[in-house]
Amino acid sequence: MVILLFLLKYLIMKIIIINGPNLNLLGKREPELYGSQTFENYYTQLQSLFTTLELSYFQSNVEGELINKLQEVGFTYDGIVLNAAAYTHTSIGIGDAVKAITTPVIEVHISNTFSRETFRHQSFISPNAKGIIIGFGLKSYELALQSFL
Repeated sequence: MVILLFLLKYLIMKIIIINGPNLNLLGKREPELYGSQTFENYYTQLQSLFTTLELSYFQSNVEGELINKLQEVGFTYDGIVLNAAAYTHTSIGIGDAVKAITTPVIEVHISNTFSRETFRHQSFISPNAKGIIIGFGLKSYELALQSFL
């Protein structure tokens, strides 16, 4: 039994969801665009859907904190689901951090960024991401997690 538990610990994938600025306001902010559910409630649903994954979550409105978290987990985790929000289109630093780490990153966006303002059509993350999921609402996170399985 001890050996089985030991093996399971190393077979379970460690995945982190990292959210950028203003995503702490989900459920309150522009519900017509982002929906009325908070991310914390949705995260609980993800945990119950993906019981074979060791999920963790981090959110910050500060660019440097997002870079620090990417560097912290970027060599030890099995996957990163990253919604850098507006920093996607402005942060060369976050793009460079994704390029520098070895953990695969799936870039996600709740809304279809290509149906929005022109400045949102560029991503500094996409060239270094394993994949991109855009425009499926909160389901984008579920799709990203499935991609690691």
